[in-house]
Amino acid sequence: MNDWPEASSDDNRGGRYGRGSGSAQPESARVMRQVRRGRPAPPGQAPYGQVPQQPRYADGGYDDYDSGYNTGQVYGGGRDGGDGYGPERPAPDWRRRIKWTAITLVTVLVVTTVATYFWADSKLNRDVDLSKVIERPEKGEGTNYLIVGSDSREGLSDEDKKRLRTGSSEGKRTDSMMILHTGDNGPTLISLPRDSNVEIPTFKGSESGKIYQGTGREVKLNAAYAEDGPELLVRTVEFNTGLHIDHYVEIGFAGFANIVDAAGGVEIDIPQDIKDTKSGADFKKGKQTLNGEEALAFVRTRYALAGSDLDRTKNQQKFLSALANQVATPSTVLNPFRLYPTMGAGLDSLIVDKDMGLFDLADMFWSMKGVSGGEGTSMNMPLAGSAGGNLLWDKDKVKQLVQQLNNDEKVTVKGD
Repeated sequence: MNDWPEASSDDNRGGRYGRGSGSAQPESARVMRQVRRGRPAPPGQAPYGQVPQQPRYADGGYDDYDSGYNTGQVYGGGRDGGDGYGPERPAPDWRRRIKWTAITLVTVLVVTTVATYFWADSKLNRDVDLSKVIERPEKGEGTNYLIVGSDSREGLSDEDKKRLRTGSSEGKRTDSMMILHTGDNGPTLISLPRDSNVEIPTFKGSESGKIYQGTGREVKLNAAYAEDGPELLVRTVEFNTGLHIDHYVEIGFAGFANIVDAAGGVEIDIPQDIKDTKSGADFKKGKQTLNGEEALAFVRTRYALAGSDLDRTKNQQKFLSALANQVATPSTVLNPFRLYPTMGAGLDSLIVDKDMGLFDLADMFWSMKGVSGGEGTSMNMPLAGSAGGNLLWDKDKVKQLVQQLNNDEKVTVKGD
């Protein structure tokens, strides 16, 4: 019995190749069978173990069939060395990334700097008009700042006045006055004692515009400020020294205390025990950090000091230089959470002349820092004694001092 199906028996196979026949002709593809192995293929894919159907060539071109294998890809990987499932991801261009990151950072820095500049510039209180000062001496080399600490209580509540022991006097008077000279030979900080004997010259009223003729009247220096404000004070200082004042800067009690607190306190070495019930000062000798309230008491103290106002001016110079040095540290400059509050507190409380710019303020600030760093000189105005409770300046030394400042020379004159 023959188990081969019809048309497939040995008798009918003829000489077909591969079936034991001696014929050299291969078996027709029509009757070749393929063996399927494994699980059925998913829809749309070739059965496992089989070559996928190839595109037909018809009418001189391929038909619309697209098997996904006509791109030159072969099993096991593509032409580009990928895994056969898509084009290989290009390697990141680190040079390009670094370039654009740097550009972004620089852009942010520039925008922040410009915004900060305009914000800070808008906060300056440019209330003093030095164009009202008449008969001014000729300008010398370098820059001269008149720095004034007033006893203004503006912005203080009744509780603040009690806590800071400022009293409740109306108006404002000068509590301290200093000339800061900046130039090529280091900064020079000169205190002008408030009890200095000076002559009130002819001046133009800051509000009325009226000319008041000088009569040779001599008063204490702080009386000039009380009589007609900053403009008359500048006129009086220039008349009695012959030194041209380029810029005016003033700060009151509240502003001073706020700046110190915003800076996180100021470290200073106090040379002796100080106890003054009028200013509220109560300090032990040695290095310590003062907050705003303590700092204000320290710079206002004079009754507990042997040299009274002269010793107080020295303490004021020392503290202001320490404050500038403290604010200029990286921990403040590079920390926006400390820098902006400090700048805001300082700029809000400063009164400056109309021509004062931020770069001028920065020059003054860094010069104050230089004084504390030993790069400059600090001194009191040279004195020749006193008369009627007023301190008399040594005119010869003052003349020499002013000449050195006008020529921007190293100061050799010694003060008290």
